Amino acid sequence: MKPIIIIGAGMAGYTAARELRKLDKEVPITIITADDGGFYSKPMLSNAYAQKKLPAQLVTQSATQLATQIGATILTSTKVDGIDTAAKTLSTSAGVLDYDKLIFAIGAQPIRLPLQGDAAEQVMSVNHVEDYARFRALLDATEAGRQARVMILGAGLIGCEFADDLASGGHAVTLIDPNPLPLAALAAPALSEGLQAALLDRGVRLCLGTTASRIDRGEKGITATLANGETVEADIVLSAVGLRPSTALAQAAGLKINRGIVVDAYGQTSAPDVYALGDCAEYTEADGATRILPYIAPLLNAGRAIAKTLTGTPTAIDLKPAAVIVKTPCYPLALVPPPQKALQDGKWHTTEESGRTVCRFIDAEGVVAGFGLSHHEAASRQVLMAELGKTLATGNAG
Repeated sequence: MKPIIIIGAGMAGYTAARELRKLDKEVPITIITADDGGFYSKPMLSNAYAQKKLPAQLVTQSATQLATQIGATILTSTKVDGIDTAAKTLSTSAGVLDYDKLIFAIGAQPIRLPLQGDAAEQVMSVNHVEDYARFRALLDATEAGRQARVMILGAGLIGCEFADDLASGGHAVTLIDPNPLPLAALAAPALSEGLQAALLDRGVRLCLGTTASRIDRGEKGITATLANGETVEADIVLSAVGLRPSTALAQAAGLKINRGIVVDAYGQTSAPDVYALGDCAEYTEADGATRILPYIAPLLNAGRAIAKTLTGTPTAIDLKPAAVIVKTPCYPLALVPPPQKALQDGKWHTTEESGRTVCRFIDAEGVVAGFGLSHHEAASRQVLMAELGKTLATGNAG
């Protein structure tokens, strides 16, 4: 019997494997990964420092342990060089492998900014536990006698989480972003303003409405020249400007690619018996629109649905909205961003409820299309989740 092969051993790959094994105890499963296959939660990378988590502590299970637990073959340190979807074979550094079904779970890669300067190559991203190990080593190297000066490019979700984490851990953080407020692409303005105030109170320096244009070696470390003419000195420059789905392997195999690997409602790509989930996938919604959803809930739902489909029960992926939890303890947020198509004609409405700032996005038809709230907990999130898609009369705009 040919195996179901999963390319990628991150949360997406292991979720698919576990869900498959729950439904079928016999089907052979092979997982291929270029790294050592150890499991860790990638979302923890941006708030591990203040928790005093060493890189090794983030890895909760080894590939050997997971292979036994799941009942799978895990090929570590193995590169996939090419895929023949007609012959249903993979060319890998371990040889040619046949598959019955194939699942892409290859994640996303950090976007690299086109920076000038003789230290541009020193700008780093943290997208893997090995990246975090290198980042921690640099932090530790500057701790003797003074705090590290960390410059973060990008005040989106990951940039804000790193800024809060590192500042609370005692480091001097500068956060740079072209938008006028942090988290501008996801949060209502009132919540972005609240986060900005909390980060300032935490000691984070904010350089908003500008970008870094040059990164050069200086006498005291690294000097960044900003587009507005300012200069910022740092020991470490961390880029957190976003991720781009890993698509090169799928594109070379002839799969349909947009921004990500395009999948239908069931997670299947344009090739028969080939599926994708997680950060590499571009999901198709009920109205036919496609969207990249680099969050935990869609990944888990996709893993469950694809496993059911591959074991004989075709199941569409549940893409219902789920709250994005922003791990900024200085100003914790839960967000359900409204659809892009609703943004032009709708408005944010802001209220203060039980010590929380609550923002509801009301579309042109008076329907709640998204929300955000500060200092949340499960019950307050559930109340707002229940309002989504319902008409709500409100007179407070903000």
